Amino acid sequence: MDHSPAQSSFAYLFERFPSFTQTFCFREVLEMRRQGIAAPIFSIRDPRGEPRQDFPPELAGLTQYVPESFDARIESDAAFRRQARRSLDEMESLWGDQREKRRIYEALWLLPELRRLGVTHVHSHFAGTAARTAFWLKRLGGVRYSFTAHANDIFCDEPPARLEMLIREAACVVTVSDYSVRHLAGMFPAHTAKVRRVYNGIHLDRFRRSEPDPARPPLILAVGRYIEKKGFFDLIAACKRLGDRAFECLIVGEGPLEAALRDAAGSDERIQITGPKCETEIANLLAQATVFALPCIDEEGGGKDNLPTVIMEAMAASVPVVSTRVAGVPEMVGQEVTGYLVEQHDIDRLAASLARIIDDRDQARAMGVRGRELCEQKFATERTTAELRRVLDEAGAFTAPHRTDWFARLLGKG
Repeated sequence: MDHSPAQSSFAYLFERFPSFTQTFCFREVLEMRRQGIAAPIFSIRDPRGEPRQDFPPELAGLTQYVPESFDARIESDAAFRRQARRSLDEMESLWGDQREKRRIYEALWLLPELRRLGVTHVHSHFAGTAARTAFWLKRLGGVRYSFTAHANDIFCDEPPARLEMLIREAACVVTVSDYSVRHLAGMFPAHTAKVRRVYNGIHLDRFRRSEPDPARPPLILAVGRYIEKKGFFDLIAACKRLGDRAFECLIVGEGPLEAALRDAAGSDERIQITGPKCETEIANLLAQATVFALPCIDEEGGGKDNLPTVIMEAMAASVPVVSTRVAGVPEMVGQEVTGYLVEQHDIDRLAASLARIIDDRDQARAMGVRGRELCEQKFATERTTAELRRVLDEAGAFTAPHRTDWFARLLGKG
């Protein structure tokens, strides 16, 4: 089957693409293309203003962006305006209000674009903005959709009643850990058969094996947004319990808690809050790291990590990992095999686990080797993308429906 952009029945719909914090998305898109699915890409928002990222040059020019404003279109296009008004009434009856009205405008703008390309199925990441727009693509034009659910989008962000609608109307739902499969099954048992686990993947060759310089202090590396669920305050507290050991701790990222983290680190020069770095810079730091630390925690409102990509990247670089027993993390880190898992907020055990790796370089090296092997078996993007292709294929994502299932619905709404 020819999946060139002009003929594909399948397209990606992202909220923001390519995005600094969602490197797994562009890896998947590129691997899909390598495997023969050169799908059109649509993005609701332009990622301008995000921190610098060294995105692959192959991504340049692939994405079509939805307009930032629809005011002129609503004013000048009577048919668009009438269709939007009817659809907004339907939105209010389904979702209780019209606060998501932009999703209607996005769907109405996208439908003729998708029709022109022959697209009949879109796939989104996160049960959020793009998935909600995809829901209306189906309601208004019969376009099938699927989405990959990740973490806060299903743990706390999306209202359960609306999340149930998104899942019910989807051709299939992918989620990234066995933990989140169980979570969705518990919330929506009627839709259990529709939910499939497909791990996120990474390009292993982007990460060379760690070779710490024995002449330098051990490097504790942490990477993530400066937000509560990453547990960076616990990491800082644990580092301060490592006594007079020589080490460096670099906490890489960006986010609203940056100033508070700097205050927590205080005058201890061994702990540095570095700000954001691109993927290449992070890969270079991983190649020097002795241990990777991400002591994830449950936030008060239910937010938490699920399957942090940065842990995969550390494993790909043969770096042992210290983390916590949160969500899908135990599916990545094997206790005393590829690193250590501690309970949330257990500062003493977190510090002890860091100390064991820092003090025993041979053990650290062996854990790192096993982590790389596990990453090759479970998280290599060629494996995970092939599995995603199988799931989507089973859901009919690459097969165009009969004309009446697609064109008639669109034309009938005009």
